[in-house]
Amino acid sequence: MTPRNVRTATFDFLRARGMTTIFGNPGSTELPMLQQFPSDFTYVLGLQEATVVGMADGYAQASGRPTFVNLHTAPGVGNAMGAIFNAQANKAPLVITAGNQTRSLMTLQANLTNRDATRMPHPLVKWSYEPPRAEDVPHAIARATHLATLPPRGPVFVSIPMDDWAAEVDEPAAEHQLSRVVSGAAAAPVGELAQALAGAANPVMVAGPDVDAGGAWGAAVALAEQAALPVWATPAPGGGRIGFPEGHPHFRGVLPPAIGPASETLAGHDLILVVGSSVFPYYPNIPGPLLPEGARLVVITSDPDEAARAPMGDALVADVRLTLEALIEALPSSNGRTPPQPLDPPFEVELTDPMNASTAMRALGEVFPENGIVVLEAPSATLALRNQLRLSKPGSYYFGAGGGLGFGLSAAVGVQMAQPDRPTVCVVGEGSAQYAIQALWSAAAYDVPLTVLVLRNEEYAILKWFSMLENVEAAPGLDLPKLDVSGVAEAWRIATS
Repeated sequence: MTPRNVRTATFDFLRARGMTTIFGNPGSTELPMLQQFPSDFTYVLGLQEATVVGMADGYAQASGRPTFVNLHTAPGVGNAMGAIFNAQANKAPLVITAGNQTRSLMTLQANLTNRDATRMPHPLVKWSYEPPRAEDVPHAIARATHLATLPPRGPVFVSIPMDDWAAEVDEPAAEHQLSRVVSGAAAAPVGELAQALAGAANPVMVAGPDVDAGGAWGAAVALAEQAALPVWATPAPGGGRIGFPEGHPHFRGVLPPAIGPASETLAGHDLILVVGSSVFPYYPNIPGPLLPEGARLVVITSDPDEAARAPMGDALVADVRLTLEALIEALPSSNGRTPPQPLDPPFEVELTDPMNASTAMRALGEVFPENGIVVLEAPSATLALRNQLRLSKPGSYYFGAGGGLGFGLSAAVGVQMAQPDRPTVCVVGEGSAQYAIQALWSAAAYDVPLTVLVLRNEEYAILKWFSMLENVEAAPGLDLPKLDVSGVAEAWRIATS
């Protein structure tokens, strides 16, 4: 058998893993990988690297699969850093690669050399690596893929010198990589927690994004119903996904994101069960007690760092779905508690001129498809959307948990590509749209049937809210001139038609 080269072996590995959609913005250091690009692969071009990573982030989350990203050496990775920060917060399993100079020129620091490739994205990725030998590239990409998908999921990075792709590989070693399975799902012992939950007088659940990401939606609903638990959503700034149906009778709302108000909201509960969330994604800083008086907190998370850094409570580090299912089995079928009463329906809002966020979201709710998906980046309208739409299906909501702008518009393109049978609506502020405006070109170029609702308030409204909270007066740069997002979209639609 003729030995394969690095390029062929890499594409064989990606094909075996179903990673045949690649998001990228190539440069000269990436061209050797892309020559004779396989016909069964799709290369989705983004016009700027942050948009590339954002599209891949949305695609990876919505598909549930690791996604391959192709960036251009140091400048491209630099452009993408903010989006990688978001992907890390979103726990998106991205295999990010970037080219480097040829090995013979790297010591000379020839133009386009990434002189410290592994350290550059290091704080934002789970693993960063540049293989010491060309023939090690397929193994490095396989290792990166396994690490990206093990809990907690997240982005990884591999730097690849541009002359590595033509090198021959160790054929037996490359073949082993095609069939390896690496799994990290395990349940935690739940006997003590089941006893505590059964014996609590007034327990409550807080559902976070990893419920949805981990396929635990049905288990969370079953536990809430069996144990008669009221359910709060984790605070909106860190809730990149919805972990519980917000039209369900047990749903109470979204926890406020600050220490004091969150504790006050949970007052009266003696056991707080947090599922699939950090404890908690706080912002802004409003001090107060970490827990209500007399309350105990227990968190179930697949993320060891979330468990370790929590400022209070006990933690079980395990697969969220498997642990919830085990907890359901361990609980008695009846506990004598009265189920919570349903919330009132979304409140009626008056038509205002100019239209306010609640009015806009109520109008969206009236026409929103039954199986629709929302990708949101309109910070000042977040709670209005959650209150009015009350999304209640798995995989229906994506929000940039890192807080960096540019996620929404680019991620929406990736989400719609990953879920072609579910209509996606991107709700975005006109200021936020500018951080990923190039995504409109990709949507047009690849015929992505995305609906974009732009909320135009001609200001950074969320920053004005923060300025009042922080007692900041007369700050510059908070007002926006009129921005014609629809005009840009139309121009790119014409250009790509």
